[in-house]
Amino acid sequence: MGGRSLYLRGSFNGWAAADAQRFAWGCNQYQLVTRLDGEHSFKVGDEGWSADADFGAGSDALHLAIKGKELKRRFAGVHRLTLTMNDTKTPTLAIEDCPQPAPLGKTILFMRGTMNNWAAQDEFAFQYSCDAYYLNVKFPARHEFKIADAAWADATTYGPFTQEFVGEHTLRFTLANGKPQLDVGPRSFADPSMQPVTDPVAKSLRFDSRDARDKSPFGATVAGTTVQFGLSALPGIEKLSLVIEKRRMEGNQEVLEYTEVARVPMVRKAAGPTERWTAQYNFADISIYGYWFEASMGGKTFVFQNNRDPVFWTREKGTGGLGLVADKPASESTIRRFRHTAFAADFKVPEWAADVVYYYIFPDRFRNGNKVNDPKPGVDRYQDQGVELHKNWLDKPWVPKTGDGSDAVFNNDFFGGDLSGIIEKLDYIRDLGANTIYMTPVFKAASNHKYDTADYRNIDPAFGTNADFVRLTREAAKRGIRVIPDTSLNHTGDDSIYFDRYGNHKSNGAFANGKVNPTSPYANWYSFDDSQTEPDKKFKGWVGIPGLPELDKASPAWRAFAYGNRDSVTKMWLDRGAAGWRMDVAPWVSDDFWREWRRAVKTHKPDALTVAETWFDASKYFLGDTFDSTMNYIFRNTVLEYARGGNALELYGNIELMREAYPPQAFYALMNLLSSHDQARALHQFGWHAETTDAKTIAVAKQRQKLAVFFQMVFPGAPTVYYGDEVSLTGGDDPYNRAAYPWADLGGKPDTDMLAEFKRLIKLRKDHAVLRRGSIAAPLHLDANSIVLLREQGNTYAITATNNAAQAQQLTVQVPAKLNGQTFVNALTGATITVTQGQVKLDIPALYGAVFVSKNGLQRMSNKRK
Repeated sequence: MGGRSLYLRGSFNGWAAADAQRFAWGCNQYQLVTRLDGEHSFKVGDEGWSADADFGAGSDALHLAIKGKELKRRFAGVHRLTLTMNDTKTPTLAIEDCPQPAPLGKTILFMRGTMNNWAAQDEFAFQYSCDAYYLNVKFPARHEFKIADAAWADATTYGPFTQEFVGEHTLRFTLANGKPQLDVGPRSFADPSMQPVTDPVAKSLRFDSRDARDKSPFGATVAGTTVQFGLSALPGIEKLSLVIEKRRMEGNQEVLEYTEVARVPMVRKAAGPTERWTAQYNFADISIYGYWFEASMGGKTFVFQNNRDPVFWTREKGTGGLGLVADKPASESTIRRFRHTAFAADFKVPEWAADVVYYYIFPDRFRNGNKVNDPKPGVDRYQDQGVELHKNWLDKPWVPKTGDGSDAVFNNDFFGGDLSGIIEKLDYIRDLGANTIYMTPVFKAASNHKYDTADYRNIDPAFGTNADFVRLTREAAKRGIRVIPDTSLNHTGDDSIYFDRYGNHKSNGAFANGKVNPTSPYANWYSFDDSQTEPDKKFKGWVGIPGLPELDKASPAWRAFAYGNRDSVTKMWLDRGAAGWRMDVAPWVSDDFWREWRRAVKTHKPDALTVAETWFDASKYFLGDTFDSTMNYIFRNTVLEYARGGNALELYGNIELMREAYPPQAFYALMNLLSSHDQARALHQFGWHAETTDAKTIAVAKQRQKLAVFFQMVFPGAPTVYYGDEVSLTGGDDPYNRAAYPWADLGGKPDTDMLAEFKRLIKLRKDHAVLRRGSIAAPLHLDANSIVLLREQGNTYAITATNNAAQAQQLTVQVPAKLNGQTFVNALTGATITVTQGQVKLDIPALYGAVFVSKNGLQRMSNKRK
């Protein structure tokens, strides 16, 4: 119907076009669920009873006809009406009785999972319609989730579920006879809350946050900068306002609120057949701001807001760029804000950060350099249990209750990796091309992962000694390698000298032998409720895990120990040679803690790098007062999905969001990982699972990894190699992603071809500063399979192109006029191309990429692609 709305109009509403009886459009049909009682006459029509949208009775009860007679029916209760438009002249109308009210009454169910950090968000709320709960979703990837109410009540929590989502789907959830049933299929539910705007003037509104004509200057700005805004639209808008808000986000996105700080009237100017509306605003304070636009005309109010595109791991939808117009919702909290970052003028990131290539190590599984310090079963303790030691280095990690021979305890099986093993392999790491080691915690702790710190001041005996840490940093420095350790200042282990739940330390811990101990010197590091009878409820465990008791981050004594004192944990390890810190679970620690901590770090060692563990949009940590960088899980998911064959047109907005929202100094220092100890390895994501034996599947998975690494090495930020990825180590979710490195001298079979590819691509990055430090703008070319980017540094240019299709691609790409006549050399093959009339022809291999460097800036590589 050309975007027009259709209504059920009749004696029940005075034959009006009422919003309560407006059909919702979806998947080639209109739907309406409404309550009607009694006998009524009715028709279907648009708002103006247009000649082609006035439907009444046709040849039979189901088929309608233009200008047909009034239909008559006795109604009783709630009904679902479905209008199918297979033929616009003779649509069919089906009317169903809705048998019962929602089985859970007013309780709202939400889709809660990896797509939204398990939060109860309005946009993932199911709607009860007639006979089931419905939710339309659009995701580019696989997700795990549950269906639950906002309080996680046991009686209304269902799942878990796992679903591979590609494109738009409808979730249909029923509770027939109390039995939950979830069906997932192509989008079929007509959501009345998602109806498109039909007014032609409102539809003409246009704003693109990455278009210099609409917002200038681009992206994040120094606080105090005045930003110019502009929208275009057809004549007819009476009033247009720019609404500016400040964002409050706390925790793992559990708190997400906006407070209005300004409503700026926009000024209208004629611009040919359209009108141009402009305004400006000075973002004076250091903050994350939200903004949107409100338009009024003809008694109606519309909002122009961010798009609906999802951002990996991030609660807020909208990737910036081109936005959407919508009817103004009843609650402004549901508006999707564009976001703007205003950061401190003195925000500095260490100069060396943009050149980093990380080698990311899980120490127990990398290399055993000293068997004398191996954990000792029967002697060493894990909480109130024993420990296990693998006799075979090439074992898979053990999982309790799976029949693999392990005990019933998680995280207590060890392989014997240690600091001596890392020192032994420093030459290997250097030869790979990495120049910075990031390693998960090495301080004394009971588990194999060491995030349950037992003693912040000492290296775990199974990893070595404090002197070994100093030796590691010194030997690494001789090879041009920095070392960044990891810890949590949010929680300790319950089996620690500070808590000592099991009495293993005899340290006068705050919960010694399972009892609250107010005489402990660590008592005010934690918060206790001694009125509880169950020991696990006497304190708060991080995300409910009693083995990880949360610290009271407001405690002055804890803050002094953590970073305030001259011999604090933070400063002590910097003095012992650490080049910076990676901080675990950063969102669970208050912002004021991190501000004080950053000041302590930067005062003590100005060129130390601070890295947060965040998974979502990390803009709030890049205001210049907390962190320099973050583990870039948005990058990880985007690149892995792209290399798996995902649609670049749908995925690349995630990358553009970061380019726009993050200050440049942070963007160029991001820890761009592909695998981690918390997520399945890249090769597993590409289809090579433990049980996979098909040679073709494995070969394709390896090539997809090469594509992902190629993208990683030619993109701004710090490429991060998770130990073993470079020799085709695969593995699923924890603990299989933490398998031991397959050293050849221990019987392993490292993939030397993959290793050579990693070395080659890291060398490519090192040889060309433009790939590390060159500017980057919106893609020169973007389609479902190909991403073409231009990098610029001084008088050197590089064109990078990737292709996730199974066939080679040849593209003709428009480039800036200043490059006319410029010759580029393929940095991997030596072939040359020349820009002619503002265009260049690129040949991109299947499941791989190409790099073309301007000839005046080229440093030829001697090795060709194998």
